[in-house]
Formats: sequence, C-alpha cells, structure tokens
Amino acid sequence: MKSLILTAVLVSGLTFLAGSGASAQQDSVKRKKFDINYGLGINIGGKKDSTGKIDQNKGRFVGGITFTRLDIGFSKLIDNGSFSLSPANQFLDYKAWKTSHLSFDVLQMGYRFNSNFKIYVAGGFDWTLIRLKDNITMQKNTADLTYINEPIIFSKNRFSSSYLHIPLNFELRTKENNKGRRWYLIAGPEVGFLLNGKVKQISDERGKEKFKDDYNFAPFRYGGTIRVGTNGLALFAKYYASDMFDSTPQKGLKNMAFGLTFGLN
Repeated sequence: MKSLILTAVLVSGLTFLAGSGASAQQDSVKRKKFDINYGLGINIGGKKDSTGKIDQNKGRFVGGITFTRLDIGFSKLIDNGSFSLSPANQFLDYKAWKTSHLSFDVLQMGYRFNSNFKIYVAGGFDWTLIRLKDNITMQKNTADLTYINEPIIFSKNRFSSSYLHIPLNFELRTKENNKGRRWYLIAGPEVGFLLNGKVKQISDERGKEKFKDDYNFAPFRYGGTIRVGTNGLALFAKYYASDMFDSTPQKGLKNMAFGLTFGLN
C-alpha cells in the first residue's frame, strides 16, 4: 500500500509541475489556430468568448496527462450470481471490511461537445486487494488456481491483482448553481490487462513475505463503471462481467467494487 501512495504522490507532483508552465505556454500559442492549455490536461480548439476565455458551449478536444478519478472502496466476490462462495471456492473466503479496491487515471483524451456533455477514453491502474481468512498460500505456476494449507497463523494474508485499465466514459454534468457546484453522472465500459498477481503474508514465524505470479487471474477482463457526484467527490460502482480467474474450477466467479471517487475532471 505504501508504494501505491507514493505513486499517487508522484503523479500529483508531475501534474503540478506541468500546470506551473501554463502561463509561459499561453503567450506562445495565443496567435495560433489551436488554443492549448496545460495543467490537468489539454484543450485543442474551442472558440473564445468576449472575455478571452474558451466558450464552454462550443465543442473542443480535451485530454492529456492527469491524475483524477481516484477510486477507494471495497471489493466483493460474486460466485455465479451469489455473494456466498461455493464449496469449490470456499478457500477464497475473505474479510469483507479489509478487502479493498484502489484505482486512478493518469491519461485521458476525448471531446467535449458543450458544457454539459463529454466523451473520453482514459488510461490508468487499479488494484483488487483480497484479505484472506484462511492460513493458506496460493501456489505459483499451476494450471489452475491452487493453494496449500499452512501450519502457521498469518496476521495478514493478502491476495491481490493489478491491472492496466482503459475506460470509455460518457459524462453528463449540470450547470453550475450560484455556489459554483454542479452534479456529475459518469458511466461507461472498461477493459483491463493484467499486470501481475501478488501474495503478501505476515506471520511471527516467517516475518513479511511477498510472492508474485499471475496466479491464474484473467489476463484480459471487461466490465463497466458508474459514478454519481458533485464537484470533486462521487460514489462509484464497478462490475466486471468477465470471470475473475482464467481457471476452470473458478468459472463464473466475478467481482465488483464500490466506494468513493475523488476528482472527476
């Protein structure tokens, strides 16, 4: 988790540094056909109003490097439509309040049709962190998801996956009220590509141990996301329609996530 926090801080710092050069860039482009503003992204095109600002009701391309849509929440496993695990998957029983989801976007590119509607494709990373109840260890390099029972007690036994995700978002937002607040509805499909799987264990006997493998997590997955919120805070829900594992005994085992989104730009 510390590495995830450091990654988020690093990306935020890069975004800030990019934004600090905005004023220097504006003078060099204001006579060109395209207006480009750096910072949290890039606006290409778009007509200016009488004050010299981009007219929000005119269409324009938007995108660039960003750090937004930070999702922090809980994950749930769904076994062939049930929140209860079948006997074949009972070894994956987990601590619900310690099984979490974390994701964020670092790139986006799309088109804003007007001040209320935008379509964009983004790119980022996400993690599903399953806190297992049983004292087991997942085995590496096996044809199906396999585990062994351990003769020790783990104070932490975390089984996780990380993915590169690419969502296509459709964003609706209301007009600003007199306090500058507006509501957002963001929804769309998403695909993901496995980066790695990981086991992290802590025990008195062995101390801290980490193991990496694909652990039969699906190399490719697909699903969808919906967010509803105002300004920089929203509720999110994600559902992955593809199987969680590329392992025959786990066929039909899927996962979902829900929680809070910080940042909606």
